[in-house]
Amino acid sequence: MAPSTEDTTPEATVAETTPAAPAEETAAKRPSEEEAENSAKKAKVDDSAAPAVDADAERLAKTHAYGKLILFGEHFVVYKVPALVGAVAAYTDCSIKLEDAPADSKDESPTGIVEVIDNRPAVPNYKTKKAEEGKKAIDLVLNHFKIFGKGKKATLTFGGNLTCASGIGASAAQVVALARAVKETLPEFAKLTDDEVNAAGYEGEKGYHGTPSGIDNTAATFGGLLKFQRTDADPIFEKKTIKEPIRIVYASTGITSSTTEVVGDVKAKKEADPAWFDDLLKKYCEVATKGEKALEDGDTALLGSLLNENHKLLQDLTVSCKELDTLVDAARAAGAVGAKMSGTGRGGLMLALTPTEEIQNAVAEALEKIAPQVWKTSFQ
Repeated sequence: MAPSTEDTTPEATVAETTPAAPAEETAAKRPSEEEAENSAKKAKVDDSAAPAVDADAERLAKTHAYGKLILFGEHFVVYKVPALVGAVAAYTDCSIKLEDAPADSKDESPTGIVEVIDNRPAVPNYKTKKAEEGKKAIDLVLNHFKIFGKGKKATLTFGGNLTCASGIGASAAQVVALARAVKETLPEFAKLTDDEVNAAGYEGEKGYHGTPSGIDNTAATFGGLLKFQRTDADPIFEKKTIKEPIRIVYASTGITSSTTEVVGDVKAKKEADPAWFDDLLKKYCEVATKGEKALEDGDTALLGSLLNENHKLLQDLTVSCKELDTLVDAARAAGAVGAKMSGTGRGGLMLALTPTEEIQNAVAEALEKIAPQVWKTSFQ
């Protein structure tokens, strides 16, 4: 992965609007998987964590990897045009317990015995549907580092307060958290840089997405508001600064989609009708260019209008769905100045731009009536 164009740090620069301590001062108090699943079934507008109280908790906090929301660029970013993405403060963390494998173990895997305990909160069926992809992703990270090996047993425990849902970058947060846990657990990897953590996250993302764009693992690693673009060489990303915090409400359809399948379908449609796709891509580039300037200028009204245009393009690309469109329409009716799907589509998430606290609360309240999960956040 290419280095950032700025000297960034892994702490989130995007904060939930409900009370939460800075990332370096918090650590997840891991619930049981049943508790995590139950908590994710309720509509909510905040994700909080228990304060760090000991060395283990402080070490766990260093493994935080963040979720993300895409403002501009879903699917189009795969074809080497810029995208804009904002990381959310909610995170996944990971701990590693390493020991010798039992004497009677017959495991011959090159990574030894790997046990995964997944305590992440998630929308119903997310972890079940993603189980095989997740196993492959974890193996890719471990093989990338060439660690553990025969005769060893590693117990990986994932937690945090990022609710896993299609569109929030949960898979990237998982593999980036694992890479950070490797750094915190194994002395030989203690000097890993954030760029090296990001590169490992990219390798892990291949297990979930086949050929990932790199945008999710970059947001998970560095946090903040980023401009991202794939190239024939390493991708380019730069940290963006904005004049005022941007209030956002995001909500889940409760539907888990496969990024690999949806990206593959878009690719097939592109190959079947190149002129159609090129027209959409050209329109998207115009929207994204204007959107970047609107962000820099603090022009919320224009930004909202451009988010609406981006959603229309994603509808034309056939990656939205009835459930997403219903949430988008409800957010706009409740006062959002713009709303769109965010992420893979055909389920997953949508986001709404809400310029004031009053509008943010009104939109969240409206979406809570029809969406399984609702959150408030702000990009800063």
